[in-house]
Amino acid sequence: MQPETLVRDHTIYACVMGSRAFGLATETSDTDRRGVYLAPTPLFWGFTKPPTHVEGPADEQFSWELERFCALALRANPNILECLHSPLVEHVTPLGEELRSLRGAFLSRQAHETFTRYAAGQHKKLEADVRVHGAPRWKHAMHLLRLLMSCRDLLRTGELTIDVGEARDSLLAVKRGEVPWPEVDRRMTLLAEEAEKALLHTPLPAEPDRDRIESFLITARRTSALTAC
Repeated sequence: MQPETLVRDHTIYACVMGSRAFGLATETSDTDRRGVYLAPTPLFWGFTKPPTHVEGPADEQFSWELERFCALALRANPNILECLHSPLVEHVTPLGEELRSLRGAFLSRQAHETFTRYAAGQHKKLEADVRVHGAPRWKHAMHLLRLLMSCRDLLRTGELTIDVGEARDSLLAVKRGEVPWPEVDRRMTLLAEEAEKALLHTPLPAEPDRDRIESFLITARRTSALTAC
Protein backbone atom coordinates (compact mmCIF):
# COMPACT_ATOMS: atom_id res chain seq x y z
CA MET A 1 0.00 0.00 0.00
CA GLN A 2 1.37 3.38 -1.00
CA PRO A 3 2.02 5.90 1.81
CA GLU A 4 -0.32 8.47 0.28
CA THR A 5 -3.08 5.82 0.25
CA LEU A 6 -2.68 5.38 4.01
CA VAL A 7 -3.19 9.10 4.49
CA ARG A 8 -6.04 9.37 2.01
CA ASP A 9 -8.03 6.30 3.07
CA HIS A 10 -7.07 5.62 6.68
CA THR A 11 -6.70 8.98 8.42
CA ILE A 12 -8.65 9.07 11.67
CA TYR A 13 -7.74 12.60 12.74
CA ALA A 14 -6.51 15.65 10.84
CA CYS A 15 -6.04 19.21 12.00
CA VAL A 16 -4.37 22.51 11.22
CA MET A 17 -1.33 23.40 13.30
CA GLY A 18 1.26 26.17 13.36
CA SER A 19 0.44 29.86 13.57
CA ARG A 20 -3.19 29.35 12.56
CA ALA A 21 -3.85 27.01 15.48
CA PHE A 22 -1.83 29.18 17.88
CA GLY A 23 -3.82 32.32 17.08
CA LEU A 24 -0.73 33.92 15.54
CA ALA A 25 -1.63 33.77 11.86
CA THR A 26 -1.04 36.73 9.57
CA GLU A 27 -1.81 37.21 5.87
CA THR A 28 1.40 35.43 4.88
CA SER A 29 1.07 32.42 7.21
CA ASP A 30 1.22 28.91 5.77
CA THR A 31 -1.41 26.30 6.57
CA ASP A 32 0.35 23.42 8.33
CA ARG A 33 -1.69 20.22 8.36
CA ARG A 34 -1.07 17.28 10.68
CA GLY A 35 -2.84 13.96 10.92
CA VAL A 36 -3.00 10.45 12.34
CA TYR A 37 -3.74 7.34 10.29
CA LEU A 38 -4.42 3.78 11.39
CA ALA A 39 -2.54 1.37 9.14
CA PRO A 40 -4.68 -1.77 8.54
CA THR A 41 -3.52 -4.51 10.89
CA PRO A 42 -2.74 -7.06 8.12
CA LEU A 43 0.01 -4.73 6.88
CA PHE A 44 1.99 -5.62 10.02
CA TRP A 45 1.90 -9.38 9.38
CA GLY A 46 4.55 -9.48 6.68
CA PHE A 47 8.23 -8.58 6.76
CA THR A 48 7.64 -5.10 5.37
CA LYS A 49 5.85 -2.89 7.90
CA PRO A 50 3.81 0.20 7.09
CA PRO A 51 5.56 3.57 7.53
CA THR A 52 5.48 5.20 10.95
CA HIS A 53 4.92 8.59 9.31
CA VAL A 54 4.13 10.08 5.93
CA GLU A 55 5.07 13.49 4.57
CA GLY A 56 2.45 14.84 2.16
CA PRO A 57 0.80 14.23 -0.18
CA ALA A 58 -0.23 17.90 0.09
CA ASP A 59 2.21 20.71 0.79
CA GLU A 60 2.86 21.37 4.50
CA GLN A 61 1.17 18.06 5.42
CA PHE A 62 2.59 15.45 7.79
CA SER A 63 0.93 12.39 9.35
CA TRP A 64 1.84 9.73 11.90
CA GLU A 65 0.69 6.13 12.21
CA LEU A 66 -1.42 5.78 15.34
CA GLU A 67 1.09 3.70 17.33
CA ARG A 68 3.96 6.09 16.62
CA PHE A 69 1.76 9.05 17.47
CA CYS A 70 0.74 7.55 20.81
CA ALA A 71 4.32 6.58 21.68
CA LEU A 72 5.52 10.15 21.09
CA ALA A 73 2.60 11.61 23.00
CA LEU A 74 3.34 9.34 25.97
CA ARG A 75 6.83 10.84 26.02
CA ALA A 76 5.23 14.30 26.13
CA ASN A 77 6.56 15.37 22.74
CA PRO A 78 5.42 19.04 22.50
CA ASN A 79 4.48 18.91 18.81
CA ILE A 80 2.39 15.77 19.28
CA LEU A 81 0.56 16.96 22.38
CA GLU A 82 -0.23 20.26 20.71
CA CYS A 83 -1.55 18.42 17.66
CA LEU A 84 -4.11 16.63 19.84
CA HIS A 85 -5.25 19.98 21.25
CA SER A 86 -5.60 21.92 18.01
CA PRO A 87 -8.81 23.97 17.88
CA LEU A 88 -8.85 23.58 14.07
CA VAL A 89 -9.99 20.02 13.39
CA GLU A 90 -10.52 19.27 9.69
CA HIS A 91 -11.37 15.56 9.80
CA VAL A 92 -12.17 13.10 12.58
CA THR A 93 -13.62 9.58 12.59
CA PRO A 94 -15.21 7.87 15.61
CA LEU A 95 -11.80 6.36 16.38
CA GLY A 96 -10.27 9.81 16.06
CA GLU A 97 -12.85 11.15 18.49
CA GLU A 98 -11.85 8.43 20.93
CA LEU A 99 -8.21 9.43 20.54
CA ARG A 100 -9.06 13.06 21.26
CA SER A 101 -11.08 12.02 24.30
CA LEU A 102 -7.86 10.50 25.68
CA ARG A 103 -5.95 13.77 25.52
CA GLY A 104 -5.77 14.06 29.27
CA ALA A 105 -4.35 10.54 29.62
CA PHE A 106 -1.20 11.64 27.79
CA LEU A 107 -0.53 14.62 30.04
CA SER A 108 1.88 14.34 32.96
CA ARG A 109 4.68 16.14 34.73
CA GLN A 110 7.01 14.74 32.09
CA ALA A 111 5.87 17.64 29.94
CA HIS A 112 8.03 19.98 31.99
CA GLU A 113 11.18 18.07 31.10
CA THR A 114 10.41 17.62 27.41
CA PHE A 115 9.13 21.14 26.82
CA THR A 116 12.01 22.81 28.66
CA ARG A 117 14.63 20.52 27.07
CA TYR A 118 13.32 21.40 23.64
CA ALA A 119 13.20 25.08 24.62
CA ALA A 120 16.81 24.98 25.82
CA GLY A 121 17.95 23.60 22.47
CA GLN A 122 16.06 26.28 20.58
CA HIS A 123 17.42 28.99 22.87
CA LYS A 124 20.99 27.95 22.11
CA LYS A 125 20.27 28.31 18.40
CA LEU A 126 18.84 31.80 18.96
CA GLU A 127 21.90 32.81 20.98
CA ALA A 128 24.13 31.55 18.16
CA ASP A 129 22.21 33.70 15.69
CA VAL A 130 22.70 36.73 17.92
CA ARG A 131 26.43 36.12 18.11
CA VAL A 132 26.82 35.62 14.37
CA HIS A 133 24.20 37.95 12.91
CA GLY A 134 23.52 40.39 15.75
CA ALA A 135 19.88 39.31 16.05
CA PRO A 136 17.92 36.08 16.40
CA ARG A 137 15.45 34.66 13.94
CA TRP A 138 12.54 36.61 15.32
CA LYS A 139 9.85 34.17 14.21
CA HIS A 140 11.62 31.38 16.08
CA ALA A 141 11.99 33.62 19.13
CA MET A 142 8.24 34.28 19.08
CA HIS A 143 7.40 30.59 18.91
CA LEU A 144 9.82 29.77 21.71
CA LEU A 145 8.11 32.32 23.94
CA ARG A 146 4.78 30.77 23.01
CA LEU A 147 6.02 27.28 23.89
CA LEU A 148 7.31 28.44 27.28
CA MET A 149 3.97 30.10 28.01
CA SER A 150 2.18 26.90 27.05
CA CYS A 151 4.41 24.83 29.34
CA ARG A 152 3.93 27.15 32.29
CA ASP A 153 0.16 27.25 31.90
CA LEU A 154 -0.07 23.48 31.43
CA LEU A 155 1.75 22.95 34.71
CA ARG A 156 -0.40 25.51 36.47
CA THR A 157 -3.78 24.27 35.26
CA GLY A 158 -3.26 20.66 34.16
CA GLU A 159 -4.72 21.57 30.76
CA LEU A 160 -2.95 22.29 27.49
CA THR A 161 -4.23 25.37 25.66
CA ILE A 162 -2.38 26.29 22.50
CA ASP A 163 -4.20 29.45 21.38
CA VAL A 164 -2.18 32.37 22.75
CA GLY A 165 -5.24 34.57 23.31
CA GLU A 166 -4.39 38.00 24.70
CA ALA A 167 -0.66 37.39 24.23
CA ARG A 168 -1.07 37.59 20.42
CA ASP A 169 -0.06 41.25 20.02
CA SER A 170 3.01 41.04 22.24
CA LEU A 171 4.19 37.87 20.50
CA LEU A 172 3.70 39.30 17.04
CA ALA A 173 5.71 42.34 18.12
CA VAL A 174 8.58 39.94 18.83
CA LYS A 175 8.16 38.35 15.41
CA ARG A 176 8.43 41.77 13.79
CA GLY A 177 11.69 42.44 15.65
CA GLU A 178 10.19 45.30 17.65
CA VAL A 179 11.34 43.93 21.01
CA PRO A 180 15.10 44.02 21.75
CA TRP A 181 16.75 40.64 22.17
CA PRO A 182 17.79 41.27 25.81
CA GLU A 183 14.13 41.86 26.70
CA VAL A 184 13.00 38.77 24.81
CA ASP A 185 15.71 36.75 26.56
CA ARG A 186 14.57 38.13 29.92
CA ARG A 187 10.99 37.06 29.21
CA MET A 188 12.16 33.56 28.31
CA THR A 189 14.10 33.27 31.56
CA LEU A 190 11.11 34.49 33.55
CA LEU A 191 8.75 32.01 31.87
CA ALA A 192 11.16 29.14 32.57
CA GLU A 193 11.33 30.17 36.23
CA GLU A 194 7.54 30.38 36.45
CA ALA A 195 7.28 26.88 34.98
CA GLU A 196 9.70 25.57 37.61
CA LYS A 197 7.53 27.05 40.36
CA ALA A 198 4.36 25.70 38.79
CA LEU A 199 5.86 22.21 38.73
CA LEU A 200 5.93 22.18 42.53
CA HIS A 201 2.15 22.41 42.76
CA THR A 202 0.95 21.09 39.42
CA PRO A 203 -2.24 19.01 39.30
CA LEU A 204 -0.67 16.81 36.62
CA PRO A 205 0.12 13.18 37.52
CA ALA A 206 3.71 12.02 37.64
CA GLU A 207 3.22 9.67 34.67
CA PRO A 208 0.79 9.43 31.76
CA ASP A 209 -1.88 6.72 31.77
CA ARG A 210 0.06 4.29 29.60
CA ASP A 211 -2.24 1.32 30.29
CA ARG A 212 -5.30 3.23 29.12
CA ILE A 213 -3.58 4.32 25.91
CA GLU A 214 -2.26 0.84 25.22
CA SER A 215 -5.72 -0.64 25.69
CA PHE A 216 -7.08 1.86 23.16
CA LEU A 217 -4.36 0.94 20.66
CA ILE A 218 -4.87 -2.81 21.04
CA THR A 219 -8.61 -2.43 20.53
CA ALA A 220 -8.02 -0.35 17.40
CA ARG A 221 -5.63 -2.98 16.00
CA ARG A 222 -8.01 -5.84 16.83
CA THR A 223 -10.99 -4.09 15.24
CA SER A 224 -8.94 -3.40 12.10
CA ALA A 225 -7.91 -7.06 11.89
CA LEU A 226 -11.48 -8.31 12.26
CA THR A 227 -12.71 -5.87 9.66
CA ALA A 228 -10.10 -7.13 7.20
CA CYS A 229 -11.06 -10.79 7.70
